[in-house]
Amino acid sequence: MQPNIWSEEFGAATDAPIVLVMGSMSQGVLWPDEFVGRLTAGGRRVIRYDHRDTGRSDPVDFEKEPYTWDDIKNDVLRVMDAHGLESAHLVCHSAGGLLGQLIAVERPERVRTLTVIGSSPLGGGEGGVIMRALMGEPQPEGSLPEPDPEFVAFYQRLFTAPPPGDRREQIDRMIAEQRVLHGTGLPFDEDAARRLQERILDRARDLAAVANHRRAAMARPDFEPVGVLDRVKAPTLVIEGTHEPAKPGHGAIIADLIPGARLLMVEGMGHTLPPEVHEELAEAVLAHTAE
Repeated sequence: MQPNIWSEEFGAATDAPIVLVMGSMSQGVLWPDEFVGRLTAGGRRVIRYDHRDTGRSDPVDFEKEPYTWDDIKNDVLRVMDAHGLESAHLVCHSAGGLLGQLIAVERPERVRTLTVIGSSPLGGGEGGVIMRALMGEPQPEGSLPEPDPEFVAFYQRLFTAPPPGDRREQIDRMIAEQRVLHGTGLPFDEDAARRLQERILDRARDLAAVANHRRAAMARPDFEPVGVLDRVKAPTLVIEGTHEPAKPGHGAIIADLIPGARLLMVEGMGHTLPPEVHEELAEAVLAHTAE
């Protein structure tokens, strides 16, 4: 049985549709309300959703009903179907960018344009690069660039730390993670981060269920086909922050591999979407999706 996927829609039904695809283990509300509002004000119909095992979407009993990232990818198409969309502009963040790239390869008729933000090239083995960095293992020749040392050190500590004892400790840990992903190029607003993480915690039907996304990746390590990005026909915009801590330099590689893709470097941005970059990001997406 397929899990129920929570989604919400903004803007006029007659406007060009944008589906926002967030990254691994991430709720749809990580697409900031202000950014969404700028897109709808620009004449777009915007849909954001929670991946399975996140937010208000159904948690899955992975032991009884295991799944892979192919299923998470197919959820994007299920969301489109539920909103009556034969095709849409896909705007994707982080691991959501892998989903968008794969859909653009496999189902080109469903992708009007593709925008990937803070992502890695499909087939690049990004997950392996990060795990080797965390384990202190050498990277094979030709591997994608490693995360920043601060990113690596934080997650090494996180993976060995005891679980949080209460709600406050949980939120403090989530804020600390957001701070690392935010990068060092822009001021970090801790009060705003606390409000966001409280919202995420309050929306989660089962916060621990997000770990199933890692299990899904391990269930099929060969999820990403290699050498297929030259098949992407959708006009593609690649966006990366100049202070990207998790996937530095990956955006340029994507832009090189997809024919005709354009690369936009956003000054100061890390791996999150803070208010300082909303206007620039929205204007770029509106221009790219103009029909």
